[in-house]
Amino acid sequence: MKLSAKGEKGKMLFKPKATRAMVSSEQLEVQLSSGKALSLASLRGRKVLLVNTASECGYTGQFAELQRLHEEMGEKLQIIGFPSNDFKEQEKGDDASISAFCQINFGVTFPLAKKSVVLRTAFQNPVFTWLTDPSSNGWNDQEPDWNFSKYLLNEQGELLAYFGPAVSPEDPKIKDLIG
Repeated sequence: MKLSAKGEKGKMLFKPKATRAMVSSEQLEVQLSSGKALSLASLRGRKVLLVNTASECGYTGQFAELQRLHEEMGEKLQIIGFPSNDFKEQEKGDDASISAFCQINFGVTFPLAKKSVVLRTAFQNPVFTWLTDPSSNGWNDQEPDWNFSKYLLNEQGELLAYFGPAVSPEDPKIKDLIG
């Protein structure tokens, strides 16, 4: 399902060189679908790809690409999926059924967060609040355009880039930034 990065959903935004986060992402925790908490501080030294996901989306095949990237990059990269029902009711399941769907259909072994809201509302997941607030992350206000929007953090937890849903997780620009 490698899609071309054309149009609005193929948007790519990169951190301007002179910007710094005002609030460290390492203060955040991800509530995993397993019920455990994953501190972003525990991922220091690795790149982190945060992706909002949905099981009934036209981009759902990107789970396979994310899994391949997860296997290829090993300890260099941590991928975390954030299931969300924010776009056209495309994630109706509960945490257990979402995890089972991803594992059975795509062999997903990277962690999935608890299903949450990724768009700006009073209920927005705190990780996505940080990702979309330039007064916190230092530069980016881009909310997810759709399911499978991707945010890449560097080894120090700084937001490096935003990639729209039409950008394949295996796109050379993503792989180059991961290193």
